[in-house]
Order: sequence, then C-alpha cells, then structure tokens
Amino acid sequence: MRILFASSEATPYFKTGGLADVARSLPDALWERGHDVRIIHPLYRTVRDQGLDLEEEGQAWIPWPEGNVVVRYHLHQPRRGAPAVLVDEPAFFDTTEPYAPTPRDPIAHGVRFGLFSRAVVDYARRWGAEVVHANDWPTGLVPVFARVDRLAVRTVFGIHNLAYQGNFPPRILRRVGVPRHFYRMEDGLEFYEQASFLKGGLALSDRLVAVSPTYAREIQTPAFGAGLDGLLRHRAADLWGILNGIDTRDWDPATDEAIATRYDASRLDGKEANRRAVLEELGLRGDGPFFAMVSRLADQKGVDILIDALPEMLREPGAVAVLGDGAPDYERALAAAADAYPGRVAAVLRFDDRLARRLYAGADFFLMPSRYEPCGLGQMIAQRYGTVPIVRHTGGLVDTVEDGVTGFAFTDPTPEGLLGAVARARAAWRQPGWDELRRRCMALDWSWTRSAAQYEELYRSIPTPGMP
Repeated sequence: MRILFASSEATPYFKTGGLADVARSLPDALWERGHDVRIIHPLYRTVRDQGLDLEEEGQAWIPWPEGNVVVRYHLHQPRRGAPAVLVDEPAFFDTTEPYAPTPRDPIAHGVRFGLFSRAVVDYARRWGAEVVHANDWPTGLVPVFARVDRLAVRTVFGIHNLAYQGNFPPRILRRVGVPRHFYRMEDGLEFYEQASFLKGGLALSDRLVAVSPTYAREIQTPAFGAGLDGLLRHRAADLWGILNGIDTRDWDPATDEAIATRYDASRLDGKEANRRAVLEELGLRGDGPFFAMVSRLADQKGVDILIDALPEMLREPGAVAVLGDGAPDYERALAAAADAYPGRVAAVLRFDDRLARRLYAGADFFLMPSRYEPCGLGQMIAQRYGTVPIVRHTGGLVDTVEDGVTGFAFTDPTPEGLLGAVARARAAWRQPGWDELRRRCMALDWSWTRSAAQYEELYRSIPTPGMP
C-alpha cells in the first residue's frame, strides 16, 4: 500500500511527546514490511536549523481564502526507514513553538495546521496515496479538506491523546477555507460552540484508531471521553485499539552508546554499573531503591501525586530522580524537594534524551503515576532496560504491565495508592526473584511487529473509495 502518515511532530524533526516517536517508528515498521510509506511534516524553523540534506520535490498552490498560498515539498531520506516530506511555507511554519498562538493572533496555531492539513490532501493527490493516516488535532482537518477537494482516499485518524482537541472560535473556519456547512453538531466540527479540529477528524475519517486497546474502551466513557464519548460510542464499529510499539533497535541496553556500561538480560552486572554511574552523576545516595521518572510535568502524568508522596517515600532509604519540564508549579515544587532532601531527590528540569537513557538503564524502578495514559512508551522502554515500572492502572499501562509479574500497579490516583505500590516494590528489591523479575521485563517484545500487522489489517478494512 501507498501510505501517507501525517503528523505535526516526528523524530528527528520535532518532538514534544510520544507522538513524535510513534510518527517515526510506525511508518518505519510499515516501510520495512514492504509498503510505500511517507511521513509528511511541517518544515518548522527548528527543522530547518538541523541542516538536513533535503531534495526539493516541487511546489503547489494551496487554495486559501486570502489568495492561494505557495508551499514547497522537500524530501528527506534518513539512513534507514521511511522518507519524510517536509512542507515549507515560512509565513506559516517558521516557528519554534508550533502549538502556540502569536501575540498578534490568538488562533495562529489553528490557521497554521489548517494550511498543513490542506497541503497533506494536496500531496496525497500528487503522490497517489491510497491511505492517509492523520494524527491528533493538528491534522483533524485532513478528512474535511479531503471532502472539500474531492480526494478519493481512505482516511484513518489516530487518537494519541483526546485531551488535546484544537478547539477554536468558529471564525477560524473562514480563515482556513472550511465551508460553513461542516460546522454542525452530529458529524461535523461544532463542539460546545467551538470549532474542534479533533472532532473533525473523529467524525469524518473512515476509521479511528486509539493507541491501546484499553484506551479505546476508556474514551467511550464519560470519565475519559473528554466530552466526545458520545461520538466515539456512535463510531464504535470504526474505532480500533492497537498498542503502540517502540523501536527496539534504538532502545537497546546492549548497544546504547549513551549509557555507562552496555548490558543485556544475561549480564545484569552491567545494569548495576549504570546504577552506580547515574547516582554519582546526580549526587544521590545508593543505600536504597532508586526510583526514576522521565515525563512531561503535567497533571495527566500524576506529578503532584509523586510530589505529595515524597515525604512518606523518603522515610525509608532510597533516592528519587525526576527528569522533565512543564508546569511551572511542578517545576518549583520538585526543585524545592531537591533542596529539602539533598542526596535523596534530584530534579533535572529539562528535556535530555541522553540523561533519560542513563536513567532507564540505572534506575531500579520507573514511576508512571498517570491519571490517564493513552498508551505510554516510558514503561515499555523501562522494561526493555530491566527497570521495573510502577504504574497507575489505566490506558496502555493496563495492557503492558502485569501487576507483580512485569511491574507494580495501583488503582487510585492518590499518594496513598502510589505508596502502596512503592511498598510492594520495595519488598521485591534485591530479594530472591529480583533478577527474575527484571529478566521477565526485558523478555517482553514491544517491537512494532505485531502492531504493524494490525495496522495493515486496519487499512485494508476500509473499502476503496467509490466501492461498496
């Protein structure tokens, strides 16, 4: 199949979260299975500054209310895997913060992704795509413009996080050239008197796919549906749940050059060497279990649950390291905890891929106290590195962590719930069966092999446009 995978972020071009990893590793897995796959992605300033070797494919006139806009398509071929088409139009994409409005235009980010969505449809026609796989709200207008521009193509919409919806004042539709009749409640963009890009993708794509089976079920309930559970129940026959994978060549402690000592399940002494190295790097004591968290600092991730649990956690020996950035209140609270517990708590308030790898390799336990988690990649990576996850029982964490077997899980999103799981983890640390627990985690196969085959089945389940 000829598959165009549309995403507002993908490694190595731009990343704010797990979508970027999936938008590279899933197309690569499909490409390796023999499909003709291209990622399509905006050429942000941060991408341009990387100095990539780009081949210009041509330019296109994109219909636009204020007059046609010229975009240029550049092809980037990585050393391995699927090529990417980078959409270039400096007035729209020359930014370092693509999801943010500008001081003069509070809906600039919506307009930006409106143009990107229409360019996706234009490129799909030029290239002859058989499937367009759009992802999250920035590409929610792809199925809308496919109808406007009469593109006969199968459309799939990936749901990575239903909480981010791309809701704008209805006037944005005039700005991006969406006809007014798409602003309707039942099967259009109207959502509580806003124009929702996400709802457009959910209502008008041929198939929907959530990033884990449990999340696909959860989002059909009021508790997790973010106001869209009724629409998702209505579309239940078209909604699939396919678990994300990870690139097991990239995430491999036997070959990872960022860690102190490479190791595998037969050489766990190498993991102990990584533990000593990262504890020393962060100035932490090693007389108890070492807990790590690598995350965006957001409500979703349960950062406050960990912060509130820290005093009780630290009544016993052990160290905690948190790597990530996000909400200023959480950054301040974690910095204060590091000051209050020297040698016990480290707060590194930035994104740092290489340090993240050292934490995956060196920690004993990996914390994910998420209030909700569509899939989660951190727990899979941690297991790959023999670091036992402690997770809230939700979303993809249900599908990847078996309590007491390949990690520890708790139900209530409270400090007490987390502390109960931490106590059970402490009881297992360095006791008989500890190495067996770590090896069970490392033996799990979270490669894309199975999931890529399910995506093939999903794409083929869509009738060819114009066919019954």
